[in-house]
Amino acid sequence: MRYAICFTPSASDPLTLVAANWLGRNVYSGEMVDPPAIRGLGIHEIAFHTAVPRRYGFNGTLKAPFRLAEGMSEAGLLRDLMRFSGALTPFEISRLEVARLGCAFGLVPSEPCQPMHFLAASVIQAFDHYRAPLTEAEIERSDPDGLSAAQFVNLHRWGHPHVMDEFRFHMMLTGTVHVTDLSRMEQVLRDVFEPVLADPVPVANIALMMEEGTGGPFRVHSLHPMGKVSARRIA
Repeated sequence: MRYAICFTPSASDPLTLVAANWLGRNVYSGEMVDPPAIRGLGIHEIAFHTAVPRRYGFNGTLKAPFRLAEGMSEAGLLRDLMRFSGALTPFEISRLEVARLGCAFGLVPSEPCQPMHFLAASVIQAFDHYRAPLTEAEIERSDPDGLSAAQFVNLHRWGHPHVMDEFRFHMMLTGTVHVTDLSRMEQVLRDVFEPVLADPVPVANIALMMEEGTGGPFRVHSLHPMGKVSARRIA
């Protein structure tokens, strides 16, 4: 079993519901969802292109999936995550937009969001002692020969190459799309998601994600509100 620390909108947020329909699974309940009917894009084609993000769930990863280190417990992780989130100040992503990420697609901030970069770096540092060391197989899956020097250092220091200065916040919507289908897929994603991307996205919770079994899908284990309880009551 593995855990991950992420951001995902609340269960009732319109973006969460649209993403669940697109990916075919609700990240909160874990239940499968019927895909939308899209002209020119069959159900099986959607299922194929969303297989990878469907497994990981709709989220923006702050700390990539990790196994608990020896002597660490889920109870301790929950306790520390609650304390950590309570010391943070909620903020907003001004706007998300559909973007190409290599030959895949995801949602990214339309302009730099420094609070998110700070949050991700803080999470990495605060919870790294909960992470079990990477196995040789896990290191190989990260393709160390294809990493930059900074990414290689991150992999061995923090367990993932794309952290700290290499971090780019994103919420995956597809796996790899063939180059001949990129333009068509981009237009479909804009049609599906842009109606719920007009407003700022509040970042007021941190989600602890949990893998179901070994190699199973991830779902939201618990949401941890940012800010002190007294401040949240006033707000």
